[in-house]
Amino acid sequence: MTTIDTAPLSYPFNLAESLALAEEYEQARNRPGLLKVQMAYGEPAWLVTRYAEARFVLGDQRFSRALGAVHDEPRQSEGRRDSGILGMDPPDHTRLRTLVAKAFTVRQVEKLRPQVRQLTQDLLDELEAAGPPVDLVDRYALPIPVAVICRMLGVPAEDRPRFRVWSDAALSTSSLTAAEFDANLEELRAYMRQLIEQHRQAPQDDLMTALIDARDVGDRLSELELVDLCVGILVAGHETTATQIPNFVLALLDHPGQLALLRAQPQLIGNAVEELLRFVPLGSGAGQPRYATEDIEVGGTLVRAGTPVLIAMGAANRDALRFEAPGTLDISRPANQHLGFGHGVHHCLGAPLARLELQEALGALLTRFPGLQLAGDVEWKSQMLVRGPRVMPVGW
Repeated sequence: MTTIDTAPLSYPFNLAESLALAEEYEQARNRPGLLKVQMAYGEPAWLVTRYAEARFVLGDQRFSRALGAVHDEPRQSEGRRDSGILGMDPPDHTRLRTLVAKAFTVRQVEKLRPQVRQLTQDLLDELEAAGPPVDLVDRYALPIPVAVICRMLGVPAEDRPRFRVWSDAALSTSSLTAAEFDANLEELRAYMRQLIEQHRQAPQDDLMTALIDARDVGDRLSELELVDLCVGILVAGHETTATQIPNFVLALLDHPGQLALLRAQPQLIGNAVEELLRFVPLGSGAGQPRYATEDIEVGGTLVRAGTPVLIAMGAANRDALRFEAPGTLDISRPANQHLGFGHGVHHCLGAPLARLELQEALGALLTRFPGLQLAGDVEWKSQMLVRGPRVMPVGW
């Protein structure tokens, strides 16, 4: 069992201007034990890169997210994020998650498919009318999840551009100071408080009104929890999906054989989305550290109580012990139990919605434009927790 403290490696490994998985991850997977890493801020952490160990840490409640609040959490920026529900443990996490979960069940989400399908067609009509080249991110990938989550929460259409700035700052890994992070969060909270009051005065048939009822009638969450839950849903509900749509297009363009297969067999779209979720490592690095609440052995390494563990989902999704030919994109791959949406109590609540949006966005785009291709240089996001194009010119 590994217990020796070695000098930590500088982390994260992935480059921002790429969707490649850094070689350091494969090296880590092929060596015994866990790897000790050091991010720009916070204390050193153990890094999990193998699938079985990732599922173990994510699923074992002896690893705590809430303890991060009393530790110097490993992070890429000076400012410390208030992770809201993502920084909680049961029973508080369970209490809040239960309030939202029914809006994101597969059955409820499927009711949104006709709306999402119509939205993609309308946006594609606008793209076609504008003519190439057009920016796939601004004109297509971003509006889809933004429109859907805003409708669910009851955010007015005219306010949608405002929270893009707040969301970018919330997910930034730049040199924003702690004070700047806090100011951004408070600005977003102030907007959300105003929107909540508007909903109190004029209730609507949406998720925010349901959460307000849980607060005002059932007393099942505090006012700050209500505000932060809405903030979290708004940010998480669009950013990753808006990033993965162009990421998935890039991955398919880089694998013309798989793209041709999907065009020939469009019924594979569900499978294709699952494989792309496995294959494309979204994060610039692992985040959301889990703290051991007691001494626990993980992959041959003794993790001492109070020590943080980071889980590299992208690396675990390329583990040859779990996936055959893990470095190969195979949209017909069976039984694809990837970790693209995490695992355990913090498994992504919005996974059914993200799947639906990705299926509809990707399927409609490839059907409408058989000759889809890049029509200029990709401008990559920089200093963000998620990787992907900020600008992606395409033609057809």
